[in-house]
Amino acid sequence: IRPSQINKSEGVTYAWVLDGQEQGSNSNRAHFLFNSTEIGQHTLEVKATTYINEPIEVRHTFTIEVIKEGLHRRVRTAASASVFSEVVEYMPAPGQFVGDMKTGGFTGRELTSEDARAYAEGRLRQNNWVSLGAFGGYIVVGFDHSVANISGADIAITGNSFDGSSEPGVVWVMQDENGNGLADDTWYELRGSETGKGTTYQDYEVTYYRPTASGMPVGWTDNKGGSGTIDYLAAFHNQPSYYPTWITTDSYTLRGTRLEARNYDRSGNGSMWVQPAYDWGYVDNASERDCSEGINSLDIDNAIDVLGRPIELEYIDFVKIQSAVQAKSGWLGELSTEVCNVVEILQ
Repeated sequence: IRPSQINKSEGVTYAWVLDGQEQGSNSNRAHFLFNSTEIGQHTLEVKATTYINEPIEVRHTFTIEVIKEGLHRRVRTAASASVFSEVVEYMPAPGQFVGDMKTGGFTGRELTSEDARAYAEGRLRQNNWVSLGAFGGYIVVGFDHSVANISGADIAITGNSFDGSSEPGVVWVMQDENGNGLADDTWYELRGSETGKGTTYQDYEVTYYRPTASGMPVGWTDNKGGSGTIDYLAAFHNQPSYYPTWITTDSYTLRGTRLEARNYDRSGNGSMWVQPAYDWGYVDNASERDCSEGINSLDIDNAIDVLGRPIELEYIDFVKIQSAVQAKSGWLGELSTEVCNVVEILQ
């Protein structure tokens, strides 16, 4: 459990109380890891305090329920479909195909989150690509049953990668633990070849800012002190902005796992950019190990928790794919994961 949308986190102290027991106050403890096998409801209280002339406190109480795995499992039947049943959410980062009415398939009338979700679902149902934009952009899909964790790969995700053009996306999985049909439980990342490397950030955040006029780049800052732009490529796209039309705020923040960029200019003059594949475990990634004809195969057995520890999941109900690199390749624009389909692998 962690705070989000904190503009100024310096000097904030936290106090956590679980089921009436003080968990300790630590000036750097902004995150709390709840880990219990005790079935039933638990109460977690947090107090955040900062000092600007005088103390300012914010309090929040969480109710956490621990249940036995499988309580809400939906067993596959003869009527179950192997392909995803719905797009639950579509939240891209800014990118050249976001809002694009030519090859991107937007209509210009995507003004709400539901409009965006329906757009993405319609594209995937036609096995057509949906762009997730720059780092952090994501799409969430659900199935009409719980996808069992079988021996070997369990999920096949189609992108549009090919040799020399990989734009990797990280995959996350979730069980519908509370049985409410919503993707509001715990996300587990699927480990890949870059997990645990010093060049991989497991808790990376990027904030994107709305341009002040049409035809301008989208600026961004990250939680590592970095900044940059998503360049506007007027020669190829003519939508007013790459900033999603349905986001009403002047900035928004996306979080996830960031991989080190590997793209480079082979020509030396900017005319031929190469985007090499990563070894395994990612989507829209032309890996020799787990990709065939643009389809990457993923294994639920690779699920890990926020500390990188293996998690044994008997099944999953939701899948999230998220753009994992913050980089751009000259005239080709930003690296942006594309997704065409999500399918359960059956034995």
